[in-house]
Amino acid sequence: MVRRVVTGHDENGKAIVISDGPAPFVMTNPARPGYVSTDIWRTNATPTPVVSRHEEPTLGPRRQMPENNGTVFRINRVMPEGPEIRNMSAEQSKKLFAALGNEQASTFGKNGRHPLMHRTETIDYVLILSGEIYCVLDDSEVLLKAGDMMIQCGTNHAWSNRSNAPCDIAFILIDGKFDPELEKKLDGH
Repeated sequence: MVRRVVTGHDENGKAIVISDGPAPFVMTNPARPGYVSTDIWRTNATPTPVVSRHEEPTLGPRRQMPENNGTVFRINRVMPEGPEIRNMSAEQSKKLFAALGNEQASTFGKNGRHPLMHRTETIDYVLILSGEIYCVLDDSEVLLKAGDMMIQCGTNHAWSNRSNAPCDIAFILIDGKFDPELEKKLDGH
């Protein structure tokens, strides 16, 4: 459970706490035992309107991606990777991403490096809160540990927890648009 505190303004414009409690949108997936994804906040415009009291932005169907010109702030718990992930087929991978609300993100069938390989048209700020995890890229990988940060720039990647403990990761996804020259090079991936 992730505690979320949201501030706002009272009728006189004074700063107040609007809500304080568990984030209301939590997603799990039977194909990934122990995996938990908690949406903390979403925006749908840049600049984002700042109002006295925001409506709850996280409810509704699961959406992996931010809306156009928007952001997503999310905390994921990734459990140690077992055979259910390592032996996943390309079709199972697509179904897993479909359950996340983004089937087209899956790239596993195109390169075969890791079943959870995917690409999103976003810039992602990533902070490892606890544990450790490998970020698997097309031809390399990097081990990230608690306190490490990564800026994910629309790259093809997967998250692989090869430890014996959960890894908690904070993500802020920012809607992006591939540069046309880069996008031509990505068609093969």
